[in-house]
Amino acid sequence: MALASTNDALLANYVPVYVMLPLGVVNAENVFEDPDGLREQLKQLRAADVDGVMVDVWWGIIESKGPSSYEWGAYRELFKMVQEEGLKLRAIMSFHQCGGNVGDAVYIPIPQWVRDVAAANPDIFYTNRSGTRNPEYLSLGVDNEPLFGGRTAVELYSDFMKSFRENMADFLHACLIRDIEVGLGPAGELRYPSYPQVQGWNFPGIGEFQYVTADFRQAVAEAGHPDWKLPDDAGEYNDTPEKTKFFAENGTYLTEKGKFFLTWYSNKLLKHADQILDRANQAFLGCKLKLAIKVSGVHWWYKDASHAAELTAGYYNLKVRDGYRTIARQLTRHDAILNFTCVEMRDSEQPEEAKSRPEELVQQVLSAAWREGIEVACENALNRYDTAAYNVMLRNARPNGINPNGPPKVRISALTYLRLSDVLLESENWAIFKLFVKKMHADQDYCPDSQNFFKPITPMKRSKPEIPIEKILEATEPLEPYPFDPVTDMFSDETSETS
Repeated sequence: MALASTNDALLANYVPVYVMLPLGVVNAENVFEDPDGLREQLKQLRAADVDGVMVDVWWGIIESKGPSSYEWGAYRELFKMVQEEGLKLRAIMSFHQCGGNVGDAVYIPIPQWVRDVAAANPDIFYTNRSGTRNPEYLSLGVDNEPLFGGRTAVELYSDFMKSFRENMADFLHACLIRDIEVGLGPAGELRYPSYPQVQGWNFPGIGEFQYVTADFRQAVAEAGHPDWKLPDDAGEYNDTPEKTKFFAENGTYLTEKGKFFLTWYSNKLLKHADQILDRANQAFLGCKLKLAIKVSGVHWWYKDASHAAELTAGYYNLKVRDGYRTIARQLTRHDAILNFTCVEMRDSEQPEEAKSRPEELVQQVLSAAWREGIEVACENALNRYDTAAYNVMLRNARPNGINPNGPPKVRISALTYLRLSDVLLESENWAIFKLFVKKMHADQDYCPDSQNFFKPITPMKRSKPEIPIEKILEATEPLEPYPFDPVTDMFSDETSETS
């Protein structure tokens, strides 16, 4: 194992690289499926100076036997192996269903005993305009409803995280686990399930609003507009903005009623995140790690005035309103990391009719987080093995390149590569990936304590006091994003061919 050189100035530019483990590394039957095969792959990662791995810890596996019956044995085997191979770990509290999203190769539903509650209370799941329920994730409308054997949804998540801490105490004490990413929606992301493939959505459809009817009725009554209804003019999953009255030019989204709904819809997500992160903070108090959440890269229709796909997902983002700095400001209360996706994508690769601008979206979201003083982590959305994608990731990791004299003005705190597979380990792909890791490390040797050259991880303190929603909404003011250099830290195809 190579250890880092003593060039502290360059190590301040070092970005740790994690690799996402396969979705079913612990299978739906709670069995660590191929330990021998995985150990060989972990040895290859460590030999390539990869810093660690990221893994989904599935609620639907761990608490599948019944309420408060947690089975951690298979994950303990996995964590022990990661520790033995000298890698660090990022653990996702995966409170969502696996299956139904892009790249989902296995099916792991949320616990059956939780789903059974829907027979008497169907509103535990999100509902689209036609009344179809989505069992991927519990609706935020039941966050505080004691429908699950006397427990609320938030209490279910809280108890799971407390059990994780109790059963992984030795790994936490050994600082194996660098951060806990708290699942907050479908695919583990803070969003509504507005674009589910299992219900017929196809890219680049605008998606559909997901309704929490009772909550909205109460909100409009309190606002003095009891006659206002949930939008019925926002189209269907695969519409384009101009086909709808809501998102069309001068559409409903610009009216007083439309603005009220969108503010309410997006604020519900903020409150949902805040409540669960507060419980996560209590569960892991004193542990030497960071909390994180994942925000989805909804890049299609970004260049349309309506930002329709972002709006249906719950990101109230327009040219005149920043929908991401509010999330970042909410995270400051918990000193949490914002993990963002689609950092491998180029605008030029997207179909023009989708009005997609992933590069501009990444620049906006990362800038929003840095402005609020929180850390940003990133991951790619789709499997890529080419230098073009790696170069975009490098640019987004250090938007202004390496500073030879110390910390760069901005950089991400870590990058997770999606994901470990036989294809990644094929000789040509693997050779390019190893070069990419070296570049992410600012051409420095592997550094086991890279956090010491950025923001050292300290024992978790109690979350700060709740931030008033008025203070959070001040962050909707649009500001120019930080400048990103067009080319930084890149390597060429020739480099990979001669390696």
